[in-house]
Amino acid sequence: MSMQAVPTPRLDRPVVGSYTTYAGAQRAVDFLSDEKFPVERTAIIGSDLKMVETVLGRLTRGRAALAGAGSGAWFGLLVGLILALFATGQRATFPLLVGAIIFGAVFGAVLGFIAQAMTGGRRDFASRSQIVAARYDVVADPEVADDAKNHLIKLAWRED
Repeated sequence: MSMQAVPTPRLDRPVVGSYTTYAGAQRAVDFLSDEKFPVERTAIIGSDLKMVETVLGRLTRGRAALAGAGSGAWFGLLVGLILALFATGQRATFPLLVGAIIFGAVFGAVLGFIAQAMTGGRRDFASRSQIVAARYDVVADPEVADDAKNHLIKLAWRED
């Protein structure tokens, strides 16, 4: 089995459409696909990138322990299901699952508490990070760029 190399994106291709949201650029490429356009000859390029960190709330040791317990419980369920495959007798399956979930939750809570305590109060908030662009350009290979522009003009007419 051979692995195909991912081609290096060409950044010098003509812009065939420009959008303020990724969803808009994605909709344009999807429309091109619906029109049987060779979308493998296109790309979406985000410009003026920014990292946005959205603060979700305070993160106390108690909340860190609660989040750890939740993650640990899911991990315990996974381990319990794997162990249940090899357990002998159906009576052993349910207690095994419950025990694995409880053990996972306790272990996760302890780890979450310790991890938050070790920050020394330097990061007492939970957040989510994402990269966003000010503009998303749809570009196409020069040989098919005019055709792509003409298709995207049809899309603009439909959306007006």
